[in-house]
Amino acid sequence: MREDSSAKRVVPVMVPMPADRPYSYAVPEGARVVPGSIVRVPLGPREVAGIVWDGPGGEVSAKKLRPISEVFDCPPVGEEVRRFVDWVAAYTLSPPGMVARMLLRAPAAFDPEPPIEGMRFVDGAGPDRMTAARARVLEMARDGQAWTRAGLAHAAGVSASVIEGLREQGVFETVAIPPQPVVAPPDPSYAGAELTADQERAAERLREKAGANAFTVTLLDGVTGSGKTEVYFEAVAAALERGKQVLILIPEIALTQAFLERFQDRFGAKPGEWHSDLAPRKRERVWRQVAEGQVRVVAGARSALFLPFRELGLIVVDEEHDPAYKQEDRVFYNARDMAVVRGHIGNFPVVLASATPSLESRVNANQGRYERIVLSARFADAALPDLATIDMRKAPPERGGFLSPVLIDQMKKTLARKEQSLLFLNRRGYAPLTLCRVCGHRFQCPDCSSWLVEHRFRGQLVCHHCGHNEPRPEACPECGALDHLVACGPGVERIAEEVDRHFPDARTIVLSSDMLGGVKRLRLELDAIAKGEADIIVGTQLVAKGHNFPAMTLVGVIDADLGLANGDPRAAERTFQLLAQVTGRAGRSGRKSLGLLQTYQPDHPVMRAIVTGDAEAFYEREIGERERAGLPPFGRLAGIIVSAATRQEAEGHARALRRAAPRSDTIDVLGPAEAPLALVAGRHRFRLLVQGTRRCDLQGYLRALLTAGPRPRGSIRVQVDIDPQSFL
Repeated sequence: MREDSSAKRVVPVMVPMPADRPYSYAVPEGARVVPGSIVRVPLGPREVAGIVWDGPGGEVSAKKLRPISEVFDCPPVGEEVRRFVDWVAAYTLSPPGMVARMLLRAPAAFDPEPPIEGMRFVDGAGPDRMTAARARVLEMARDGQAWTRAGLAHAAGVSASVIEGLREQGVFETVAIPPQPVVAPPDPSYAGAELTADQERAAERLREKAGANAFTVTLLDGVTGSGKTEVYFEAVAAALERGKQVLILIPEIALTQAFLERFQDRFGAKPGEWHSDLAPRKRERVWRQVAEGQVRVVAGARSALFLPFRELGLIVVDEEHDPAYKQEDRVFYNARDMAVVRGHIGNFPVVLASATPSLESRVNANQGRYERIVLSARFADAALPDLATIDMRKAPPERGGFLSPVLIDQMKKTLARKEQSLLFLNRRGYAPLTLCRVCGHRFQCPDCSSWLVEHRFRGQLVCHHCGHNEPRPEACPECGALDHLVACGPGVERIAEEVDRHFPDARTIVLSSDMLGGVKRLRLELDAIAKGEADIIVGTQLVAKGHNFPAMTLVGVIDADLGLANGDPRAAERTFQLLAQVTGRAGRSGRKSLGLLQTYQPDHPVMRAIVTGDAEAFYEREIGERERAGLPPFGRLAGIIVSAATRQEAEGHARALRRAAPRSDTIDVLGPAEAPLALVAGRHRFRLLVQGTRRCDLQGYLRALLTAGPRPRGSIRVQVDIDPQSFL
């Protein structure tokens, strides 16, 4: 901040737009602002919220300098959070204003929450006539505590008119009640967990780290069902005892409810929630109370990293390997990696938990940057499921079906024992392709280079990339033939249809993220499964994420090869993680359990690693292959995605960027090539891949490339993805 010759203070303000630096604004006379103050400022013809940033205001002529319109009555955004925004922007090559925008997602929370109108008993006052109902009210209220009218009426078991009558007679005075906390404060000593010897050793190590004022990263590597959550809860308790706030990142909204209940059992209160399904008013209250320090623990999705924590002292990243932590819109970032950065900036510990850690985390542990704590046994000595492959070349399904007779036979035995079976297929809908048997017409999205997926439950053909949908027709739109449209390949709805043919009396539930009823229905169905109110569950990868189904003893993977059929360098790792997680749903209550993988490649290293349980051999092999190829974490990658309204524009701009690439001994630029998904939402896409050595200055190289290349014009858009997780 600075003062010019006319004594007008000028401050930099970060506004939520694609700006590469803060803008300068004048501070009105009498206004008090500090770095981190949230303000309203004019921006063109409108006004927006912004954050007063660090450093002096820029040199702006008096004619162009505009004043701050309003300083919100809100706790300033802390220095650690502002440094984090700057770091994320620099690392991801994103405009700092777009990163700051993620901090400002609850504009109604910038002003204090208004107090609640309440009432309090006036000493010595009494009604002109006493009734039984009035007596009950006075008995409740004579302690002098403030009540809301509805709360007092409910507690005394009377109507609101009884309360209003007493207020009119002067028995109660009107008072302002401070806004209630969105959640009660957690109690670290509420209910200590009963831990095994291995869990106690792990928990003690995490308590030490959470109790120290130092940055560390710990990888909690435990098999499915080993009690990782209970162990890291002990670190949460230690951080709370130090007076610190805690953030627990969870990859899937559907997991939130079960997690909240487990947290409440341990700490006597639920954590604050933060995810896209939260009601706007609740989001605003959580944001405000996090900033004020009232909410001590938040459980949330990746965007919770950008909440304005006042005293953050621990971050836990649950299921740290999960691809849902990668954001691929506007600001491309991986929440797991940014959580580690946030801990480093704030000088506090970070815990990464997973049964199938990412290769990056395993390598960091191998090289000593992270400490690795291993939980190799399930809680209460529950056995891991027996695992086997079904060679689909030797035991194929019946004509028109997708379930091997071997799997069907095991499902019959499981039903006879009144236990649950899970069938896993990572494909939503009924079928991934619909075509005409007469002319061969295939139903394709008009705006994307992808087939339309049939959703028979809804009678719709849907694009899973842009959301386009249309009714499934009776006749082929190309040749007009009736009743000749055929579904090709299976989705979960088609597998459920086949299950109904084989087991008509079984209670079957289909679990998929796009089922009608949304998250609410999903949570109800997950609860029903946990209570044993279903016999057979057919689900997508949603079922692989941390659920505890006590009666589940059989898991069948319908197409175990599905994730291996592409050129993604992470394909083997992701397939291993997904299959290990989904088979880990079986046998968690201690019953003998079985996992069966339908595959045409039973000798593939991923299948062998899953079946033998030799995860270490798989990690060793994959790490070795990555190192030989110079791929992350032994090298660096960045994707440049060029999109435009026409193919010619996208390809031309991508080629111009390639020609502008500086020469380097440590960095190569590959491409451009048409993206595997060449058309998405009406935009044509080309990709360049930038590959460098581990210690190369990748960001500096990319800045030089983008500066030397042509500026995007018209419909052309250029996006940079540092550390890409997807190559589509």
